[in-house]
Amino acid sequence: MAAPKTWLAFAEARDGALRQVSFEALGAARAAAADGDAIVAALIGSGVAAHADALAARGAARVYVVDRPALAVYHPEAYLAAARSIVQAVQPAGVFLGHTAAGRDLAPQLAAALRCGAVTDVTAVEPGGGEGAPPVFARPLYAGKAVERRTAAEPFVVTVRPNNVRAPDPVDGAGPADVVAIEPEGAALRAIVKDVVKKTSGKIDLSEAKVVVSGGRGVKSADGFAPLQALADALGGAVGASRGACDAGYCDYALQIGQTGKVVTPELYIACGISGAIQHLAGMSGSRVIVAINKDPEAPIFKVADYGIVGDLFDVVPLLTEAFRAR
Repeated sequence: MAAPKTWLAFAEARDGALRQVSFEALGAARAAAADGDAIVAALIGSGVAAHADALAARGAARVYVVDRPALAVYHPEAYLAAARSIVQAVQPAGVFLGHTAAGRDLAPQLAAALRCGAVTDVTAVEPGGGEGAPPVFARPLYAGKAVERRTAAEPFVVTVRPNNVRAPDPVDGAGPADVVAIEPEGAALRAIVKDVVKKTSGKIDLSEAKVVVSGGRGVKSADGFAPLQALADALGGAVGASRGACDAGYCDYALQIGQTGKVVTPELYIACGISGAIQHLAGMSGSRVIVAINKDPEAPIFKVADYGIVGDLFDVVPLLTEAFRAR
């Protein structure tokens, strides 16, 4: 019988709250684990110890914390030093992070420091086929045209794409977390983050939104995004854009979805005035339900859409907004 293993999930806090992908990283660790294995979590930042109970309620047997005022803002060298200290204390079989801006930066550095392999942008995790067999990871290739299923020698580092791996359900009445404070090894900082200037896509994080309303060149102007924002607000979603809309100056590149922008996998994606170029499809084709609104019935977007509406978005979108608000 194989010896029990420990699997480590790094949680990520931003603006005083845990990101949803933190719980999804826990879910990925749980999916990789066998009966009897331990799932633990880690938190790095300033004031993050307050989130330990939330992770314990989702199944983390123990929470390792590096809590320092100097870690309030993500810093590659400082976070790597903290992450290495946690991994050395835990000695996990696998490490899971969110495929976020911070996770994408930290994961390869951590893998290099640990001299182990990394599997990035994972959308599904399956347990190994036999006793002691490594888990299997699925990840998209070639702009989503193919899916690779692969394993990695333990230990390994994995990043999980948001909105793909199911997060564990909260456990009612879960006790307080078993918190272990970690003193990180020193890091010779060659750069210091003095300030962070944020450009946001709205109230809801675009990469984690359950509903995304996206506009292309068909919105015609910056003012054309107003009805899309109204629809997104009615649905509790976020607004995105194609590269064409960004290049035309209709919106900021922070909203861009596609091969050179953000990759989103919401439950509902509404494409308004977007033709459906392959570069854009690479960023949203994994959405659970796709609705396309376009005046051109031959637009390529209709080939991937679950539902299509042929019409002027400036006529259709306000009607949809009114209907959803009425419900």
